Amino acid sequence: MESYARGETDVPLLDETIGARLERTVAAQPDEEALVEVASGRRWTWRELNHEIDLIARGLIAFGIETGDRVGIWAPNCAEWTIVQFATAKIGAILVNVNPAYRTHELAYALNHSGVRMLLAASSFKTSDYRAMVEETASACPALERTIYIDTDDWAGLVTAGQEMAADVVDRHAHELGPDDPINIQYTSGTTGYPKGATLSHRNILNNGYFVTELIGFTAEDRLCIPVPFYHCFGMVMGNLGCITHGATMVIPAPGFDPAITLQAIQDERCTGVYGVPTMFIAMQTHPDFASYDLSSLRTGIMAGAVCPVEVMKRCVNEMHMSEVSIAYGMTETSPVSCQTRSDDDLERRTATIGRAAPHVEIKIVDPATGETVQRGEPGEFCTRGYSVMLGYWEDPEKTAEAVDADGWMHTGDLAVMREDGYCNIVGRIKDMVIRGGENIYPREIEEFLYAHPDVEDVQVIGVPDEKYGEELCAWIKVRAGADPLDADAVRAFASGKLAHYKIPRYVMTVEEFPMTVTGKIRKVQMREESAKVLGLA
Repeated sequence: MESYARGETDVPLLDETIGARLERTVAAQPDEEALVEVASGRRWTWRELNHEIDLIARGLIAFGIETGDRVGIWAPNCAEWTIVQFATAKIGAILVNVNPAYRTHELAYALNHSGVRMLLAASSFKTSDYRAMVEETASACPALERTIYIDTDDWAGLVTAGQEMAADVVDRHAHELGPDDPINIQYTSGTTGYPKGATLSHRNILNNGYFVTELIGFTAEDRLCIPVPFYHCFGMVMGNLGCITHGATMVIPAPGFDPAITLQAIQDERCTGVYGVPTMFIAMQTHPDFASYDLSSLRTGIMAGAVCPVEVMKRCVNEMHMSEVSIAYGMTETSPVSCQTRSDDDLERRTATIGRAAPHVEIKIVDPATGETVQRGEPGEFCTRGYSVMLGYWEDPEKTAEAVDADGWMHTGDLAVMREDGYCNIVGRIKDMVIRGGENIYPREIEEFLYAHPDVEDVQVIGVPDEKYGEELCAWIKVRAGADPLDADAVRAFASGKLAHYKIPRYVMTVEEFPMTVTGKIRKVQMREESAKVLGLA
């Protein structure tokens, strides 16, 4: 059987804009809790939140922002981020998500490439002085007309400007909008060249947020803890849009991820769900006070954003009460989710796969060289097609054509295997696959094996240069607290007789941390460079 599948279509796609959906949720439950910001103690009902969203939307119009204009947001997770997300959506301004980790060079690129007219930014966060960087960059960004610092009196000024506008001005803009209009630009963190601006529509992200949370049984009774960043699809789509489409409460535990604060927020706010990348769940589960938190309110959640270790997933089910937890797989260009496990899947499917095709989405696995669909059980490139595929890369038709073929299939660059039952597994990136002496090695397989070592807390496997075989395997290992460092001999002894000899890492490096993007994705390119340098390999 070929590696092709399509998700269920019994529940129809939402054919409306983000603003229209928000209004319906507000009308259905105006006095229920919509948003909680734990750090400040601020809370909003749906009526209160919608009122503030409308004031900011009117303020944007008062400052000259019109439908189709680009409005940037550069801040950690906060209530204002969420408010701006929905305010721009209501008037059809295109929200440009700026990575909180960006510095001046990257900021200037994003602002200029997308033509941002107004930037809403935090003054600072941790070691980042956003105001200083904006001042340094602004002269090189001719389209940028105004910067609003959301944690200063600027925000009150935006509210005041909105109060002076006619009350129906937002509705007048909303009536001009359609579900296929662009509403969001997200810059993908490419490993080479400049980032690309994935352009997403109301239909793209509203439906993805809706169906992702449909599959974990969300209702208006749910309360979602969102420690993942809003600037990324995981936070603003799967989190915020997932909540507003079901009337669930959005809980912001902190501006940035902190395992103890997240656990405390789950306990205090009686959250029924929590999102995270694997490194976040590992940090929570290995926190010294983990067992002292009452997580009994949890029912579900999503682990995504990177390869999900089986043992970590099992602890979510057994120790965090997340009996209906789901694994989701996707990418920014697909809004993001294209595969997801179901809440009624057995434990094996929910701990050992990325799930099956999401509703209204087609998937297939193809031979990267020929483009032909491979048989189930054979590895190839994961491709997806459907409502979730982006409109394109902003002002870059050439890169768009490279990623999305003439038949509408998004080529992800991920290597995957579709099982006989239609469930899939990611075995690596095409560029991460290690070729040792002609043998194709998928790092994921070795990583999953090494997770079973009692002293291994986390592990990443990469290829490094080798004169004889072309590439050799190198394992970066974080050992558990109190354990002795592991060396290559210890790993070799553990793997001997269980893995084929060519799959046993030749090099082992014990590390405290892995280099990561702000969304928690492992930077294997940087790991390869550092390994080659430390090990003295050409």
